[in-house]
Amino acid sequence: MVDWSLAASTGAFLVKGGPSVPFDEAERAVTELRELTKDAEGHVRELTGLGAGLPLLPGAVVDRPGWVRSAAAGMDALTSKALPRVQGGPLGPLLAGSAGVQTGVVLSFLASRVLGQYDPFGGPERTGQLLLVAPNVVAAEKAMKVDGTDFRMWVCLHECTHRLQFTAVNWLRDYFADEVERLIGGLASTDAEGLADIFGRLPDTLKEARKAKSLGIAELLQTPQQREVLHKLLALSTLLEGHADYVMDAVGPAVVPSVDEIRAKFTQRRKGGGVFDRLLRSLLGVEAKMRQYAEGAAFTRHVIDTVGMAGFNAVWTSPNTLPTKSEISDPASWVRRVHK
Repeated sequence: MVDWSLAASTGAFLVKGGPSVPFDEAERAVTELRELTKDAEGHVRELTGLGAGLPLLPGAVVDRPGWVRSAAAGMDALTSKALPRVQGGPLGPLLAGSAGVQTGVVLSFLASRVLGQYDPFGGPERTGQLLLVAPNVVAAEKAMKVDGTDFRMWVCLHECTHRLQFTAVNWLRDYFADEVERLIGGLASTDAEGLADIFGRLPDTLKEARKAKSLGIAELLQTPQQREVLHKLLALSTLLEGHADYVMDAVGPAVVPSVDEIRAKFTQRRKGGGVFDRLLRSLLGVEAKMRQYAEGAAFTRHVIDTVGMAGFNAVWTSPNTLPTKSEISDPASWVRRVHK
């Protein structure tokens, strides 16, 4: 149980402000980001063949506290169906408040790094919202010394791809929500006997973790049913991130003239940061997220090179045509299964 209101207020209070820029420069950045999203999604639709006939909408431009509040609201909407299963007893409010504060601390850390996000469960009607975090975009383009308009379009291409994934594929939002509910419900229903079994398996799990470096201890401690759901969600998120990363580069220099320079500098920037920063990113799963971009983009690139964009789009036919976790690493096996 998480007190999401407390998480939002904690994160918004703790997050630092963005870079100091003249008012007119900040105003131009906000206006440009909002308007570029419509152009960006048009380019994404032309490349991918998805979303014909859907309205072209601007994005919402926010500051860091605004992102924290939106992220907390989106996660509240996503988890609200599953979390009521958790019975907190008399300590429920205290535990929810503690979890809210901890979550707020995490959100404050992420809020200084997120450039943009499409939240399929955010917005006033909780039907989806594309967010662009203006201070982070400006800070990144200044740090990398890249063309501002090019970089803003490049970021918008990525986030508009995510928006199109969820708006053009009409079953994806509900499928994602159902799988998250299954995962949370499974974890929340672990009883005392289940916990005893987990601790009993801990020594063997630690040995297995040393052998299987790609698996975390938390994943290894899960039941087979819990791990199956987690693998589905990991495969899906890797596909979504990799597909967006592929698209933002594949749109090409006609739209983003300095795309090669931006990609090279941005890839290097993802590896940067001090020891403390890298430790935090590892603990929060940000490093794993970075690997998802590369693995998902490699899957997307291989499939498109093999069967073309129309062949790749078979991935959106139904949940059964989504790649499994193993197929992400072996895209040829997905091609054989779906295009046999």
